[in-house]
Amino acid sequence: MSEQVRALAERDGWRDEDFAARVHYEGAGDRYSVEYYAPTDCVLYWKVKGDGETAVPVGRETVPGPLRERIRQDLDAAGIDPEAEGRTL
Repeated sequence: MSEQVRALAERDGWRDEDFAARVHYEGAGDRYSVEYYAPTDCVLYWKVKGDGETAVPVGRETVPGPLRERIRQDLDAAGIDPEAEGRTL
C-alpha cells in the first residue's frame, strides 16, 4: 500500500484497497463512490445506481461541487496535491 493510500484511509469514511483508496458519499438523492488511484495520482467518480450494486463512471463536471471540494480537502489533508482531483486519465 502506498503512503498516499494509507494517509487517505485514515480520513473519515475512506478505506484502503491496496493501490487505491475509496470513499462513499450520499447527498441530494445521489450516491457516489470516489476512488483515488496512487499509481496514476488521479480521482475517479462513480455514480451508484438505486440497486446499490451497480456503479457507472461519471465525468467530474456532473459531480456536485461540495463533493469535489470535500475530496480536494481530504487529498490535501493526506499530503496529496489536491489538483489530483481534477486530473484526467
